[in-house]
Amino acid sequence: MRKSCLFLFLAILYLQLPAQTPVIDSLKARLNQASTDEQKIDALGYLSRTLMNVNLAEADKYGQQMIELAEMSRDRKLMIKALLANGERYSYLAGKKENITKATDYYNQALELARKNKLDEQMLSAWLALSEVSRYQPDLEKALSYSNQAYAQIGFIRNDSLTARVHIELGLVYLAKDEKILALKNLMTALRIAEELKNNNLVRASYTRLSAFYASLEDYDKAIDYQVKALDKLNLIKTGQTPYNRVQDLTRIGDLYTARKSYEMAMSFYQKALKLADSLKFEPIKALAHRSIISNYLTAGQPQKALDYFNQNPELKRFLEALNFGYFVDQSYGYIYTQLGKYDSAKYYYNKIAPFFESAANSANQLSYNYQLALLYKKTGEYDKSLEYLLRTNQQAMGIGQLEMMKQVAYDLDTLYQLKGDYKQALTYSSLGNKYKDSLEKLGKEKDLLQIEVTDEQQRQERIAKEKLEAKHRRDNVQYLLITLGISGLFIMLVMLGMFKVSATTIKMIGFFAFLMFFEFIFLIFKKNIYAFTQGEPWKDLLAMIGLAAILLPLHHWLEHKVIHYLTTHNRLTDSGRGLKEKLFGKRTAKEGGKKV
Repeated sequence: MRKSCLFLFLAILYLQLPAQTPVIDSLKARLNQASTDEQKIDALGYLSRTLMNVNLAEADKYGQQMIELAEMSRDRKLMIKALLANGERYSYLAGKKENITKATDYYNQALELARKNKLDEQMLSAWLALSEVSRYQPDLEKALSYSNQAYAQIGFIRNDSLTARVHIELGLVYLAKDEKILALKNLMTALRIAEELKNNNLVRASYTRLSAFYASLEDYDKAIDYQVKALDKLNLIKTGQTPYNRVQDLTRIGDLYTARKSYEMAMSFYQKALKLADSLKFEPIKALAHRSIISNYLTAGQPQKALDYFNQNPELKRFLEALNFGYFVDQSYGYIYTQLGKYDSAKYYYNKIAPFFESAANSANQLSYNYQLALLYKKTGEYDKSLEYLLRTNQQAMGIGQLEMMKQVAYDLDTLYQLKGDYKQALTYSSLGNKYKDSLEKLGKEKDLLQIEVTDEQQRQERIAKEKLEAKHRRDNVQYLLITLGISGLFIMLVMLGMFKVSATTIKMIGFFAFLMFFEFIFLIFKKNIYAFTQGEPWKDLLAMIGLAAILLPLHHWLEHKVIHYLTTHNRLTDSGRGLKEKLFGKRTAKEGGKKV
């Protein structure tokens, strides 16, 4: 927990880096080419959101243009889209209270406009956005309220994509609240809907959230499995943003290996991410990998390597300073110098950023700042100052509901009061720490139970899927049998017709359909069995079908011509036909002849 506090802000930023990160110039060109209001607002939205990672003043300029254009159009849906896009871009920088407030204001305006005009889908989107930004504060009860309102709105719309997004958001809220079963159910529901829609973007989003779910259970192998699935999905998503998403996914996989303490493996993924990011020539995406590498060194207990890397790779500093978040650069230096035992340097940086963290940072970042200062002053023997910051941290941890942090702070307060000679207070916090420890152990047992339930649920889903597949195979086999019998029946009928005086036109018509069905059935069987070779690749499928057609098409025409010609010219009321006719009708003819006599 101590080391994770350092980059808490950057982790939030990492998760919220906009998916649309193409080159700025290409977005400006797209804006110039736009002809309709809707196209212009879409282009301005992409541009203003992307510029939030590059140039805040320019992002604000394009964001305001988007609002003005939407207002002039008087199209309520476009006006709501512009408000949501502006709220979204501010939510990317949720490390500051100011940005959270701006995002929330835009989202509330969008919600009110949608409500007045009875636009159900837009209301749902606004509630989802408000839930998301509430998670960043964090205010989980408010987030749950908004996501529940969005869930209630599902019944009034017919949009499965939005329904999947609702379940994803509910899953994330329940995950933040440590209600793991509800989180899993919602995330699995979202994945099922996305798969039914064959929506690769939603499937990828579901995989990424499921990866976070399993990481919260410390089942890092499972978390890596899902994140790799998300990465593989990018092969099916061919847009300009795909390469940037690939960098993000590679970095996420590296973070999971860091959490698993596989530091070398993590570094290999970070290097892959950096190599790809270099080819894209977009600095903000590189900053994420740099952040993760520094965090990797700190987690591995190598603060000197973290400091050297921080100094040798200035992209991360430039990125944060461009966003007016240079405070977090100084916080990073303060933390690293504390780990190195250079306390005067650490104090210099922490004092430099004190005004920002005391008034402008969000509650999660204030907590990390106060806890780091408490540890610093404890190491320097300034116990009164350490106590002051620990008590602040304790209050904030209780407000956020971070039980692990509450336990750690309680034990730190126990130790600190003992050093000050106040054994009564030390005993109080020792008891409180034990209480939190018992609660965590209980949660640990619940986590074990959850793992069993998760495994059971997965096995149940796999069993259901297997049963559906077997049922489909049975249905397919029955259909193949019926088709075979039908084609056989047509050919028997065709031969029978050739034995009697039936018009040549009738035989030709039935022969045409009989041979058509027979050869199309061969095509069907062949196509079903070549997947192992082609893997569904269009060029391989095309090549195989051309080869088959080259063989079967001439054979079809030749065989149909020969059989029909024979049946219509050589087999008209043959001995076989007369013999069959006598067997069927001979006795009746004899009886009729006797009566006449």
